[in-house]
Amino acid sequence: MVTASPIENRIGQVFIPVRDIVRSARWYSRLLGLPESDPSHGGTIYDLPTTGETRLALDANRPEFDPAGPPRFFFWTTDMAATVAFLRDLGVTLDSDIEDIGSVRLVQFRDPDNNPLMVCQRSAS
Repeated sequence: MVTASPIENRIGQVFIPVRDIVRSARWYSRLLGLPESDPSHGGTIYDLPTTGETRLALDANRPEFDPAGPPRFFFWTTDMAATVAFLRDLGVTLDSDIEDIGSVRLVQFRDPDNNPLMVCQRSAS
């Protein structure tokens, strides 16, 4: 039997911990092709506009964090080859080759704070 929950099965916002909000805002804005704007919340939060309901924010409120572990979310792409070329042009070191796991192809990399990130492309059915 499933118990009803008042918690909705939806993600509202993902927070990425960063140490230098200005550097990270510039890096993520370039990564996602977004214009730069100013941080909020006393210069500790930087909201990145997203498509869809889930929001994305850089969070400099806890500068002493451990980025260890796997990526906690991923970005979508429709062109993995162009994505990998773009990442290399940005000077990003890839943590993996393009991997095909059946449902998606993916590549992993890290941001300037060593946070693990991933981009996925749906596999053709």
